[in-house]
Amino acid sequence: MSDTKEQVLSFLDKCEELKSCKFIMATTKIKDLLKCIVNCPDLYRLFETVTNGFNYLEAKSQCLLTVNDGIFTRSYVVLPQTVGQRLAFIFCLLVEFDKDNINLNDFLRQYFPEDGSYFASYQAFCNTIIKGLQDCISQVFREEMALIQEESDKSSRAGEISSALGVALSQEMDFISKSQIADEEKENGLKMLTALAKNLKVGNVENIDALLCGYSYFVLNNKCVSEGIAEIIELIEDYEKTL
Repeated sequence: MSDTKEQVLSFLDKCEELKSCKFIMATTKIKDLLKCIVNCPDLYRLFETVTNGFNYLEAKSQCLLTVNDGIFTRSYVVLPQTVGQRLAFIFCLLVEFDKDNINLNDFLRQYFPEDGSYFASYQAFCNTIIKGLQDCISQVFREEMALIQEESDKSSRAGEISSALGVALSQEMDFISKSQIADEEKENGLKMLTALAKNLKVGNVENIDALLCGYSYFVLNNKCVSEGIAEIIELIEDYEKTL
């Protein structure tokens, strides 16, 4: 699962690079995108499957259209309806650009004329072809992408909680240091808080729970309960949910 997620993310990153690059670098980025497919087993198998038996010449006649309304001649691209055929068509089209069987400049002029500039034409091309490719890949690997998003959200939340915990533990150490309890007890309390911070960094839940339990008993026994201890307990509970 992890390998698949990495492959999908790598491929989608290459798509973003292609969409955001300068037009002069487009053919190089297309080559990089195709290399990414070859080097990613799951993606390679997917494209091998969808292109098997795919009639590209017939698809071109149905997807690359030119119409004349009696005054103007206009060409445009209509992508296939099904995900499999859309993936196959876009892949074959990109291969033609890579091999220079179709000149990208000429293709943009004909099918994405926009305002006449290559920049606008290239953006229109990316919004149709490359985004269409991204959407299909995301749809095929929807489960993996959902897990990616879930892990990303969890990681972001964990980072926020970790930052808040760092501040809260620092304040708690300051509270203990300035308290009126015996120096030996202060040292014990600070040791527990330091150990708690270290175990939070590595996500050792068993040690975290034991240290938190021990520290709770420590502050009650020494009658030095700070206003921040409740926040620390709540933050640790939230943090453990992200592990």
